[in-house]
Amino acid sequence: MNKKFAVVLPAGGLGKRMGGNIPKQLMLLGGKPVYRYCLETFLSMDEIAEVVMAVPADWKSHFEEDLFADAAERDAGKNCANLSAEMRAKLKIVVGGAERWQSVENGVNALTSSAEYVLVHDVARPFISREIILDVCNTLVTKGACLVAKPAVDTIKIAADGRVEKTIDRNTVWMAQTPQAARIDVLKKLYARIAAEPLSFVPTDEASILEFFGEPVFIVKGAAANDKLTTPEDFEIFVNRAK
Repeated sequence: MNKKFAVVLPAGGLGKRMGGNIPKQLMLLGGKPVYRYCLETFLSMDEIAEVVMAVPADWKSHFEEDLFADAAERDAGKNCANLSAEMRAKLKIVVGGAERWQSVENGVNALTSSAEYVLVHDVARPFISREIILDVCNTLVTKGACLVAKPAVDTIKIAADGRVEKTIDRNTVWMAQTPQAARIDVLKKLYARIAAEPLSFVPTDEASILEFFGEPVFIVKGAAANDKLTTPEDFEIFVNRAK
């Protein structure tokens, strides 16, 4: 499997449900910022040609200092990156958009390698495994666009005004995770269509854009370890995973 794959990491959200004064992706988890876990996983994989991270405009310089500070600054005791030169060469930082999907669009448009496919992953899912990433890459090549998801284990109810209307067969329900992935040229084509005729809804993920335009999306089975860090209660659970 050659370097057909690029990665976009939307890190533009401010994580308001977590509280605090800094974006949740910058909070320390097991001694390093949340975003560094998945970033380092992707950068260390030979299959990945490049990684673009889309960050809040006000925090772009912070990310650049953390990730691209030189060895002399690190040796001086500053809290700087320990990325290898090879990792740094793969990495680019851009400013995110007003919505998550627009951050991803900015990241996709900033890709410069010859990669054919892009994997989009939330940095608030720090413990993505190499195995899942490789499953996504294989599915992209053999089937097409895909997303990682977990099968629902609880009974799912549809309700309105606090009253249950019906029960859904949970065997048909999957809980979306990331990476979500597609051909780069397909996403760019769909972004151009959105620019020409804006959507009537705000997409919450890449799969919803692909689905809206009739593109098939396949499922790669996820895992609990790939859950998203959203609330302070989640943070306590993730601290234990980071140990």
